[in-house]
Amino acid sequence: MIVFPAIDIRNGKCVRLVQGDYSQEDVYGNPVQMAMKWQEEGAKALHLVDLDGALYGTAKNIFVIKEILQLSIIPVQIGGGIRSLTQIERLLHMGTARVILGTKALLDPTFVKEAVQEFGESIAVSIDAKEGYVATNGWTKTSTILALDFAKQLEDVGVATIIYTDIAKDGMLAGPNLQGLKQIDEVVQMDVIASGGITSFHDVYELKRMGLYGAIVGKALYTGKLTLSDVIE
Repeated sequence: MIVFPAIDIRNGKCVRLVQGDYSQEDVYGNPVQMAMKWQEEGAKALHLVDLDGALYGTAKNIFVIKEILQLSIIPVQIGGGIRSLTQIERLLHMGTARVILGTKALLDPTFVKEAVQEFGESIAVSIDAKEGYVATNGWTKTSTILALDFAKQLEDVGVATIIYTDIAKDGMLAGPNLQGLKQIDEVVQMDVIASGGITSFHDVYELKRMGLYGAIVGKALYTGKLTLSDVIE
């Protein structure tokens, strides 16, 4: 199982939000320095999110992202406000290993199909769930589509990887939604990356035991509750 340190970027800074709430923000300095720190501590891959992009639908932090990609020697997956094939192509050309679609994937199924046909396994989709339903627009809106149903739809069009986040767990340091992750992993054959609330060695162990492809760890690393090198070991 791959452990992905999370680097959420807002206004050019590395931040963490609580349950996706843009008014509850902790700042942790320079995203580029943080990327290098996690790389030096043994990360095998990085998870970047352009929070401004997720909220406004445009690549607000592209220069920071470009610098990270230029310096990184490990794979980097990136999401946040990616809503065109041109954006995907630009990020892949810059060296992104995997591009993560969010809101656009739910609102425009044809776009997902076209992206997968064009870029194959370089496309992942983030399923952000709130009480079982898919949330959109930087988690500020909730749809009427069940996360499980959406996962099946994505698999049908050829998506290879999904990131599943329970918003209620994100940034709360209270453990992931193991039941929700297990349900998703049982109904699809795609690679599932867990996100949201991963706080302890026990959490990481349980996710590995479930056979998940990856786990994204954010606030627990930034607050020191988990040490990346220890988790990887």
